[in-house]
Amino acid sequence: MTIRLLTRTEIRNIAKELDFRPRKALGQNFVHDANTLRRIVTSSGINKNDHVLEVGPGMGSLTLAILDRGATVTAVEIDPLLAGRLPKTIAEHSHSEIHRLTVLNRDILGVEPADFATPPTAVVANLPYNIAVPALLHLLAEFPSIRTMMVMVQAEVADRLAADPATREYGVPSVKARFYGNVRKYGSVSPTVFWPIPRVFSGLVRIDRYPTS
Repeated sequence: MTIRLLTRTEIRNIAKELDFRPRKALGQNFVHDANTLRRIVTSSGINKNDHVLEVGPGMGSLTLAILDRGATVTAVEIDPLLAGRLPKTIAEHSHSEIHRLTVLNRDILGVEPADFATPPTAVVANLPYNIAVPALLHLLAEFPSIRTMMVMVQAEVADRLAADPATREYGVPSVKARFYGNVRKYGSVSPTVFWPIPRVFSGLVRIDRYPTS
């Protein structure tokens, strides 16, 4: 298997080709650093047996890294322009891995199990700040098949999700996330690995669903 990850220049070239301008309202900041992408997928623990639901694949940087682990991917992208370009990007940067990708041009808050041919087992995503917590809780509630989540969110959100009881950051997001599983923070991510560069740091959070009896 040979998959070539996207570089910063390639991401900008795709944006130019599409006459695309990232929208702050949709949290469109795209990861171009290969080490960060590999760190995310390695920390997620996914493998070739997983069906990964990716939220907001954007230009396809993280999608390629997930496919490189051998997993099957359903990418849910709200932007029709990016959703339409994604299969071409994957085909250009891999050999036969395109057959393991399905793209849904949908709002993640509206997806349901009936939208998937096979139930997803994991979520790996770079989540925009404004929908991070609602998206996580929606997927955990509607998709009991999801056993693990590895998400990149704004640092403040990561701190709240992974906060321990009796700490300053502990609150409603912490309680709701812990209702479904064990929550652990996997470090921070510098703004410099994104294009465009955001003004804030990000954090990685993993949620492992509690075993069912």
